[in-house]
Amino acid sequence: MKKLLRFTASWCGPCKILAASIERADLDIPIDVIDIDENTELANQYKIRSVPVLVLLKNGEEVKRSVGAKTPKQLKEWLEAK
Repeated sequence: MKKLLRFTASWCGPCKILAASIERADLDIPIDVIDIDENTELANQYKIRSVPVLVLLKNGEEVKRSVGAKTPKQLKEWLEAK
């Protein structure tokens, strides 16, 4: 089972752009939104050093990650790429 972790922060401009892109892309995958200021433990566990970051999990294991904002098209292409 796949899941997407979206690491974000309320003060982050590119995070807001990515959030809007995710909404427009209408992705068919569960997404957990993690605010790095509110959940530093999980941010540290995934070694998040900047935001926004997307981490794709498959069966609980990280398979890939993306740093920075993306367009809806880029998001779909990233998710579909091996």
